[in-house]
Amino acid sequence: MARIEPGNGLQSAESIKSLRGTRESLALTDEGNSFGSDSELNGYTSERQTDKYGFIGGAQQYSEQSAEDIPPEVLRQREAKWLDMLNNWDKWMAKRHKKMKLRCQKGIPPSLRGRAWLYLSGGKVKREQNKGKFEELDRQAGDPKWVDVIEKDLHRQFPFHEMFVARGGHGQQDLYRVLKAYTLHRPEEGYCQAQAPIAAVLLMHMPAEDAFWGLVQICEKYLPGYYSVGLEAIQLDGEILFALLKRVSPLAHRHLKKHKLDPILYMTEWFMCAFSRTLPWASVLRVWDMFLCEGVKIIFRVGLVLLKCMLGSQDKLKTCQGQYETMELLKTIDTRYMLEGFLVREVIIELPLSERDVEKEHLAQLRRWKETRGELHCKSPPRMHGAKAIMAAEPPSRQDLRQNPTIIVESSLATNKNVEGQEEDKARIKTKEQKNGKKNGTPVASNPEPSDTSTKPTPPLKDTPLQGSNQSLISTEHDTYL
Repeated sequence: MARIEPGNGLQSAESIKSLRGTRESLALTDEGNSFGSDSELNGYTSERQTDKYGFIGGAQQYSEQSAEDIPPEVLRQREAKWLDMLNNWDKWMAKRHKKMKLRCQKGIPPSLRGRAWLYLSGGKVKREQNKGKFEELDRQAGDPKWVDVIEKDLHRQFPFHEMFVARGGHGQQDLYRVLKAYTLHRPEEGYCQAQAPIAAVLLMHMPAEDAFWGLVQICEKYLPGYYSVGLEAIQLDGEILFALLKRVSPLAHRHLKKHKLDPILYMTEWFMCAFSRTLPWASVLRVWDMFLCEGVKIIFRVGLVLLKCMLGSQDKLKTCQGQYETMELLKTIDTRYMLEGFLVREVIIELPLSERDVEKEHLAQLRRWKETRGELHCKSPPRMHGAKAIMAAEPPSRQDLRQNPTIIVESSLATNKNVEGQEEDKARIKTKEQKNGKKNGTPVASNPEPSDTSTKPTPPLKDTPLQGSNQSLISTEHDTYL
């Protein structure tokens, strides 16, 4: 499989220096759980600054030009809306899916992105229906054939991200566990190099077990057959992309056809890695928000936008008169076409490609494939176009969707409400006693002394969730962190 340079370009696997990993380097030691000396051995010291996404360098590091900053007050409002959706997931999916899709297009709040991805992909339901499965797979040794390949690939996944910079650090350990577990879960499929960046992106947002089930859903529901032997599914989608390009940009289509550029040469890593190693990180996150909600049509849209922008005019084609020049142009995509604002707008508004369009072209290309190459050797399950299709195919129970918080922090507002309630109860009891005393003619003893300090209302705390705090995940009763 082709690999990507720190920029956007593809390079051959032979040009990458491969350092053989060892199982001992992945042992769960105290030193391996932090950066420490491991990161220093890789050329990094503890004195380094990370960006808002955890990158310490590289082409995907945050810049003001590549991302759109959202005001804190808007972010807090979106968090409250997403908390409500997560608490009533089945109702939103059944009755208000269009609104949910719109909110995914606007971008999922960072504090809830991991949880939302798990719900959108159906990974949450899979995890609940297979409790203990990941732990069981994690305890097994794994097939030595796949273990060896996985270990060699660990240090290549986002080497500029703080989670994966340390050899044998916690990020690489979890990545190893997730990928090894998948080879045991699907031994007939094994491991494909393109699965590593998919798993790594998930691990940046959720624990290892959740990332495992997210990977399972992406491989089996969103991109079935992509990582199987022969890569027939990705080749077929390459032909679909090329056919759709004829509708979107006839000029770019003619140019690629003229120079006999097979789609597999330029779209393999885009699709198999879901653009996680191609776009600026802010754009990657927005694309994944939409991809996990709406399905593979988002990946097709992004690919079509990039091809149209790079090869869609005569002026651009003047600089690439041959096959080599065209490939070089597609290796170094102009940054302005990958910026979050531009790309998302083009994907949502300017390129309204539906799942029906994708499926129609899929059937046409499948017939053509059978005529020219015969039957597919790998029989993949049908592709699910997004969260709604996945949920409809395997309806979950309410228990499967129930949130299980690991930490529950009682807010100061809830404490104040409890104190006020206790005082009101005491006042009602006292009033009742006075009334009963009057009826019986028995005087009620009054206490002229001030009451004990323990019965005095507790003064409200200075900071409550209703005072415009910029802290995340605010709720009126409990702040829940998963």
